[in-house]
Amino acid sequence: MKQRRMALVFAFVFLAALGFSGIAHGKVALKLGHAVSDQHPYHMGAERFKEIVEKETGGEVEVSLFPNNQLGTGERDLLEGLQLGVVDVYVGSTGPMGGFEKKFMLFDFPFLFKDKAQAYEVLDGEIGTYVMGLLDKIGIKGLAWYENGFRHFTNSKRPVNTPDDVKGLKLRTMENKIHMALWRAMGADPTPMAWGEVFTALQQGTVDGQENPIPIIYVQKIYEVQKHLALTGHVFSPAMIAIAKAKFDALPEAHRAVILKAARESALYQREQITRMEEEQVAKLKELGMEVTTPDVAPFREATKPVYDQFRGELGDDARLLDEILSK
Repeated sequence: MKQRRMALVFAFVFLAALGFSGIAHGKVALKLGHAVSDQHPYHMGAERFKEIVEKETGGEVEVSLFPNNQLGTGERDLLEGLQLGVVDVYVGSTGPMGGFEKKFMLFDFPFLFKDKAQAYEVLDGEIGTYVMGLLDKIGIKGLAWYENGFRHFTNSKRPVNTPDDVKGLKLRTMENKIHMALWRAMGADPTPMAWGEVFTALQQGTVDGQENPIPIIYVQKIYEVQKHLALTGHVFSPAMIAIAKAKFDALPEAHRAVILKAARESALYQREQITRMEEEQVAKLKELGMEVTTPDVAPFREATKPVYDQFRGELGDDARLLDEILSK
């Protein structure tokens, strides 16, 4: 952890030397970072956010975009960067958030949401507002809910149709203990790994598989090193656009209002783009040679039920929110 923080501090000094230190020529400069390709819907949402902010502030706020882990190695680094001042705005999944605020683990439980409509209802409602607000105390201001879609499983060994097909496979997961536990419950061997290392690990056979939403699998060209795709939809992966709270609080009220508006409007646009890409890209992945299976998720849901008993206690009184979502 100390080495990671030192690396982030050095990165901040380097970026400051390049003129991205926050205020330049009387304008406010915001550095927005994310971990994936500029072809991913995260970047599309970031571009829309930039467009709205710069237009509605008359250019008084400038947003510079840094995709592909340019501001850190993986999403955890980027989140730590928000706290240190290396990153001003973060776009990415909430998977690593549980390491900063345990209540974010709420959204990591397997098969929690039936579909996207239910997920949006929860995220945009009282539960989502409450959970996002918990970030204030750790120096992060949540702005709006993006999404990364439902997560699916790929591997290089065999088709997956039942939980038994997963047994013995070594797969990359995010640094998220619920995600790791759900795969252990099915007999797999999960290994947390920064995203920047994953393609090479799959290519070299260090791990057999990985799990991610369709746009990540397609845009990051996972089909080049993985043969089998199972549409398990085991976790809905919320994402968010967030800003360093100190940076946000220091802005004039008019600029804060624009940033909030831009975040919400860009979130709606980003969701549209990721849904469109999901629909198109499964067919494209088949054309590119991936063998796609659509398992019955009921046995997977049953196999991962122990994960609820294992982790619901970590939510404290807010474990009730799990039951509230499941009852919808």
